[in-house]
Parts: sequence; structure tokens; C-alpha cells
Amino acid sequence: MARILSIDYGKKRTGIAVTDPLQIIANGLVTVSTHQLVSWLENYLQKEAVERIVVGEPRQPNGQPSENLQRVRQFVATWTKKHPEIPVEYVDERFTSVLAHQAMIDGGLHKKARQDKALVDEISATIILQSYMSSRQNTRNRLS
Repeated sequence: MARILSIDYGKKRTGIAVTDPLQIIANGLVTVSTHQLVSWLENYLQKEAVERIVVGEPRQPNGQPSENLQRVRQFVATWTKKHPEIPVEYVDERFTSVLAHQAMIDGGLHKKARQDKALVDEISATIILQSYMSSRQNTRNRLS
């Protein structure tokens, strides 16, 4: 099996998470500068098989699009034009930053570590990926 990769796309930084090859566990991978994202992904794809990419869809708490949604959609359009062989799916990313901060607190990270925005982005990407995997598993369970 190939991996599933998750992206928490930001204006400056982008958090990335990935599954293991059996698609059982979601792990934070890295945070990259957004302007280097496409080249980083292309380099990663030369080393690892990726089945699909899951991208966080930024929305406000009321469900309305956030200011970053247009940038995310532009990235996805550019990516899918260059790599139509890799499907891209959106996942609602509302509250992932809040959940990431809570995970950091629960994990015992000190305040200084919790202020590391790159780490928050990576954890957010992991939460997006875990959410996608859980949703997919719930769909499979309903169908069986």
C-alpha cells in the first residue's frame, strides 16, 4: 500500500503528516516553508509512494470560508494540474490548531515548546490526517 499525506497549508508555513505504508497510523512529518512546498512534495514523492493527499479546508467556526481558503484552493489546482495521478481530498480543519495546542499540553510540553508555530502546524496536519482516516473507517464500518 502507499501512504496518505496530509497538508495543513498556511500562508508562511505548511505542516505535513503522513501515514505508515499500511495506512494505520498518522504521524507528523515536517513543517516546510510554503513557498518550498511543491518542490518538497515532489522530492518526497521520488522516495515514497503516496496514494492520495488530504488537505485541510480552512473554514471559520460558522462554516464560512476563511481568508486562507483561496490560497489553499490555488495550491490544490496547481498541484492537481502537475500531478493528476494523485487524488486530493479536502478535510474540514476547523479547530485543529486548538486541538494541536491541547495535545501539546496533554503531552506535557512546556510553554516555550507550545509557542513553536511549526510544531503546531505539523500536529495540525496530523490531526487532519487522523480525522480523515477515522472518517474513512467509519464509512467502511457502516457499509459492512
